[in-house]
Amino acid sequence: MRKTAETEGALETRGIEQVPDHERTARTRELFPTWVGANISVLLLTMGASLVVAYHLDLWQALIVATAAPVVSYGLVGLIGIAGKRGGAPGMALSRAVFGQRGNLLPGSLIWVARWGWETINAVTGAYAVLTILKVLFGVRANGVLDMVMLLAFVAATFAISGLGINAVQKCNKYATFLFGAFSVLVLGYLIVDTDWSKVFDRPAGTTAAVITGIGMIAAGGVSWIPSAPDFTRYLPRTASSKAIVGTSVGGAGIVVLPMVLMGAVMAVGTPDLASAPDPVSFLGEILPTWIAVPYLLIALIGMLLINAMSMYSAGFTAQTLGFKVPRHWAVSVNAVISLAFGGVLMLAATSFMGSFIAFLSLLAVAFSAWVGVFGADMLRRREYDGAAMADTTRTSAYWYRGGFSPAAVAAWAIGLGSGLMFTTSDWFTGPLARGNVIGEYGLGWVATVVISGLLYAVLPKPPVVKPAAAQEPADALPGQRSATPESLAA
Repeated sequence: MRKTAETEGALETRGIEQVPDHERTARTRELFPTWVGANISVLLLTMGASLVVAYHLDLWQALIVATAAPVVSYGLVGLIGIAGKRGGAPGMALSRAVFGQRGNLLPGSLIWVARWGWETINAVTGAYAVLTILKVLFGVRANGVLDMVMLLAFVAATFAISGLGINAVQKCNKYATFLFGAFSVLVLGYLIVDTDWSKVFDRPAGTTAAVITGIGMIAAGGVSWIPSAPDFTRYLPRTASSKAIVGTSVGGAGIVVLPMVLMGAVMAVGTPDLASAPDPVSFLGEILPTWIAVPYLLIALIGMLLINAMSMYSAGFTAQTLGFKVPRHWAVSVNAVISLAFGGVLMLAATSFMGSFIAFLSLLAVAFSAWVGVFGADMLRRREYDGAAMADTTRTSAYWYRGGFSPAAVAAWAIGLGSGLMFTTSDWFTGPLARGNVIGEYGLGWVATVVISGLLYAVLPKPPVVKPAAAQEPADALPGQRSATPESLAA
């Protein structure tokens, strides 16, 4: 039998080129542990705590937020993931069909830069988890040299997993799913015994506006994964169920987001400082008993490791679409080196600026949303992608359009990005429309970005859809979408 990237233990060597049909043997159920692993983050506990401390929600309102947020954000992840099974290529490669060969460099560059930041923060958080475990178990105190050793070890482990490819990422996510389940039972038992439930249930309810703000805040984290969704669905056969792709994406994320956010909300009643802790890893290591702190820190470490591995895996494809002429696993090393360098600066010289740095990165998240609006609107008219045209970056490419740009896509993306920033507020920047209106008040700048860019792209004149030669018709479309004829696609 011929070995493929899906073969057990194989090094994935395929890059941004289209996966041939005979290699597309993945199954939709494999997406479930993928999105479980993408959400095992200690920051969800902090966000859950902030729902109680900052937004003054009660437990039932926190439950609404924790349920709605993954449905909104990972519903979009699943919908964009359908493009992966249609085109058999990573998200930023498929994006060439929408923006043009040169136009795709604009959103691609911003998305790549945004990944630098999040990978740096995850690497630093992971290093702190190791340092805290050493302190709790062995009394080892951190110093500059040990900080760098732990950071290097974390980044190296991340590079090893993401460099091996999709099989290694999915395998690790599968085991992490079981570990997370065991950890959740452990923490749940501790909370049931240790929590003063009368204080939890006696809290007054917050405002509806605060509930909407909470949903927007937590859902925004999932939005950053949307451009990566096709990266994890491109090995699915064309006949894979679109409904199953959406369902497993929402289910995998929800099974983590829901309990983690609720745990944070319950813990904040007795320990409100959790909501504002600059380093939630070491903070929770101090307030929890050792028998639960160590498993928690190990899960935190594994979670940060897998999130970074998935992010670097996708970033390798983005680097290739930006023109790095190296194999995928070496393209991954570019982000590994960047996160190591930036992480060293944060740990040694700028740890007090962690909050401001995260605020700066939240502005870049709007760039994800602008891409989502345009790409998602394009999916409504495009059901297949020309692999040869995606790979051809010269003027002969069918995706060259006008000077390498699709004017409609680039204009909609740029205007949506600018408009979204006007509705966005953070510690570093407050848009002129972020106050005194519903969208700005509720922190839904990213929603405004998706809507504006998507609607604008839908109404602007676009180049005709390129139909690949001898292409196979996909078995299903977006839920509720009718099958399009070649004539209607070219309209």
